[in-house]
Amino acid sequence: MISSVTSPWLADSDVAASKQIRSLVRESWERAEKVRLDPDRLLSPLEFDRDELGQYRQAHPLATVMPVIRKLLVQDADDDSGMLVAVGDAMGRLLWVEGDPGLKRGAESMMFVEGADWSESVAGTSAPGTALALDHAIQIRRDEHYNRLVHAWSCTAVPVHDPETRDIIGVIDITGGEQAVDRHTMPLMEATAHAVETELMLQRFRSRTQRGGDRGELGTERQSPLIFFNSPSATFEQSVVPAAQRVITPTLGGTPRTLRPTMHILGRDTALVSLGGRTVELTRRHAEIMTLLSWNRSGLSAERLTELVNGSPEGVATIRSEMVRLRKLLDSFQLGLAPTSKPYRLPEPLELDAQQVVALLDRGAHRAALAAYRGTILPGSRAPGIQVIRDGVAGHLREALLSDASVDVLLEYAHSEHALDDVEVWKNALRLLPPKSPKRAGVVGHIERLEAD
Repeated sequence: MISSVTSPWLADSDVAASKQIRSLVRESWERAEKVRLDPDRLLSPLEFDRDELGQYRQAHPLATVMPVIRKLLVQDADDDSGMLVAVGDAMGRLLWVEGDPGLKRGAESMMFVEGADWSESVAGTSAPGTALALDHAIQIRRDEHYNRLVHAWSCTAVPVHDPETRDIIGVIDITGGEQAVDRHTMPLMEATAHAVETELMLQRFRSRTQRGGDRGELGTERQSPLIFFNSPSATFEQSVVPAAQRVITPTLGGTPRTLRPTMHILGRDTALVSLGGRTVELTRRHAEIMTLLSWNRSGLSAERLTELVNGSPEGVATIRSEMVRLRKLLDSFQLGLAPTSKPYRLPEPLELDAQQVVALLDRGAHRAALAAYRGTILPGSRAPGIQVIRDGVAGHLREALLSDASVDVLLEYAHSEHALDDVEVWKNALRLLPPKSPKRAGVVGHIERLEAD
């Protein structure tokens, strides 16, 4: 047990004796001490040669979402940024290390390179290894590292989970100086992990939709190839597992984890509900009903729901008939998901992708929020209640970006269909651009065209 009495294997006796060491760091050091890691001689071993690494990366599930990670993190960690972005597998083996080239060369001296094992049992306390060990985001500052060779560095890391099984499939890490543990870094990393998991879910749905459409079997049970990446001897052998079997969730301390259903309504005229690896598509009217009930957690009377859908309280009988069909569909998909009556309300929270965007904005994760905003809410809907929610989310996004976003994020928003004709957004971006920025000419030209129309 580590105490103020120094241990021959202690990472830094001065830090440990100061009583300022955080408990989670102290406990991580204790785990490193138990396996007799030497803090003065820790160099992470390479687990892959070049060819093996390329093959493994290509087959890894995070390979398809690397564009998302690069967009949210790496593009801000380019030349002279003083930042590195690393992506590893569930065992802590680094698969991608990108960012500041000079910093990347400097990191080679501590073996922070692609193919190296940075699991806690091998490298001691570090953000990627300890985040995987604890299964939550973590920041490790300089001499909190068990390895003394890493005391010049700080890092923030977050695990990434399979969106269906919730198994850990990898880790995302930012490494550098003090900016790597800035107070804004943790929310950004958590938002990036969420964006990655959402993109994985959507990729799988698109793939299944395509396969089902080819066979005319959309909505029926299908089989999907799984590749196992969470063991030390991960291979590329595929195993076919029925979808119904994959609904079984992993356990943590003997207790099954709870999966919350998610509904995607951004940029879609219908809604997609996903839970435990299964999906069901709702019609526009059913999507309107579920969205309104999700936004009004205390419930809605039949008359009020009818008014929000139709614009008047007339037509209650039609809404009740739609509710019968909706319940039948949802009960066949997942018991306990369908709305209850008097008033109509959802028995359990249903997570909406639109609400996730709002949550990201409220946390200041503007780039992640913009990436998650895939379009307006149910764009084909004319339901008055949906229009209010749609305008509210779009307005919140606009105001948040105008008020607090960096110029790069604001310009990305300006070039989107949501703000292409918004003169105020373009003028604000021009105000934020440095006087000698080469982007100013294009922005000025766009503003002149908008004002000439």
